[in-house]
Amino acid sequence: MLFVPKHDLNRLEASLRGAEAITPELMSEVAHACAHFASVSRTAQASITRLIGSGAWTDAALALLELELPHWKVRRLVLEDGEWLCTLSKQPQLPLGLDEAVEATHEVLPLAILIAMLDAKRAASASPTRSTVVPRVRQSTGYAVNCDSFA
Repeated sequence: MLFVPKHDLNRLEASLRGAEAITPELMSEVAHACAHFASVSRTAQASITRLIGSGAWTDAALALLELELPHWKVRRLVLEDGEWLCTLSKQPQLPLGLDEAVEATHEVLPLAILIAMLDAKRAASASPTRSTVVPRVRQSTGYAVNCDSFA
């Protein structure tokens, strides 16, 4: 796995926050800052490169998020007063107060997603061993019956 220094993430985030529009160069810079982008197959790289080349910025940002941080999911995308709010979450099925979540805002949707991704990457590297374990319980249909004999 490649290591991206924290100061490079800070510089990249500053570039994203200061951008008024997304460009192929800026998107490529984010892709190459992703540690997993260099290690995936050429087919996966070509797919993301094709999205960037065609100007499918939101799809490219979501593909980079899935590639770089597969455990983080988009929890909420909201347009409010001309600004996009992107919330990423490790466990979106939990109430927001019980989950590790990061939020980012920007006027441009893909930039809000990419900024949130960098914040999540920073949060993941700050606490790599800390994780919330929530047991999965299968939902049952019908009725539960106790068949024990207590006589």
